[in-house]
Amino acid sequence: MNNPRKIFSELYDKYIEKIYRFVFFKVSSKETAEDLTSEIFTRVWRTLEKGTKLENPGAFLYRIARNIVTDYYRQRPEPQISLADYKEVIDPVINLDESALVQSDIDTVKTALTGLDEDYQEVITLRYVEDYSISEIAKILDRPEGTVRVMLHRGLEELKDKFKNM
Repeated sequence: MNNPRKIFSELYDKYIEKIYRFVFFKVSSKETAEDLTSEIFTRVWRTLEKGTKLENPGAFLYRIARNIVTDYYRQRPEPQISLADYKEVIDPVINLDESALVQSDIDTVKTALTGLDEDYQEVITLRYVEDYSISEIAKILDRPEGTVRVMLHRGLEELKDKFKNM
């Protein structure tokens, strides 16, 4: 398939929500996440338009997302996201009681994650929020699978220790 529009359309449909959620967890506002997600897909379009073949489109998208978020914070650092903003990533179909419980869980996990090394946060988020396998995370982060396993294990151990102290 050499049609960049078709490839882009399929990538967009498959990854837009995942990439937005990934970016949203890293920045301070819905608007910023939308802007950065738009920039990510603009870069993907430019790459496809040049005729570049993407061997692993998911990993490519997440690498671009990581780079854009890093550039964003280098250019204009902002305070960490308010825990109240996370209600936007909760499924609106869930009833109010479930929603409150999920929100409470998200708040607790987010609070615990904020103190972890950024690499550990990213691996844990990709594994348990985005539901990627170890091999997929390794491709996204461009690291060996063994390294990702160790990072996940160490991050979870630190997270467990933080929960004990909460």
